[in-house]
Amino acid sequence: MTAGRSVGEPLTWNVAGLLTEDPGATRDYDVAGVTIDLGEDLRLADPIEGHVRLSRTNRGLLVNAHLTTSLDTECSRCLREIEVPIEISIQEEALPLVDLHTGHPIHAEPGEDEPLRLTDHHELDLETPVREAIQLAEPIAPLCREDCPGLCLVCGNRLDEGNHDHPSDDIDPRLEALRNFKADET
Repeated sequence: MTAGRSVGEPLTWNVAGLLTEDPGATRDYDVAGVTIDLGEDLRLADPIEGHVRLSRTNRGLLVNAHLTTSLDTECSRCLREIEVPIEISIQEEALPLVDLHTGHPIHAEPGEDEPLRLTDHHELDLETPVREAIQLAEPIAPLCREDCPGLCLVCGNRLDEGNHDHPSDDIDPRLEALRNFKADET
């Protein structure tokens, strides 16, 4: 087992040496200070940090990655800017695209989903799986705090800031006749 860092692209490792070793051989890589483009709707608030372990299998590599970061977003109730911590785990098998010894292409088994593939230069690129894992981990409705009261329906200000004693006698003129309505108590 050896440790190392990626060279060039921050989530890309040359694994040709590992592919020549016997099944069970491993490589460990620390990931620190990595930023990637998440698309138009998402922004990283902190760089990606964590650990990647690559283990040689009889077919290719087993990839185990545990990474953390945070997203820059806004509270879904009060619209405050917040950071949402994200923790992701990736566990995938990566198969070579080309046989290391012969250079012949290796095709996926019939009926098998297309696996994560190494490049034809025997490099493992995890940028796409990491991006997809972060996108899936994004909360649907992030909150600044669990009990966030949100915005005032009348003035639009945050309910936890200032006084919100708005007159309650403002009523739609079409509903004025209902103001004196009393239900029968039978």
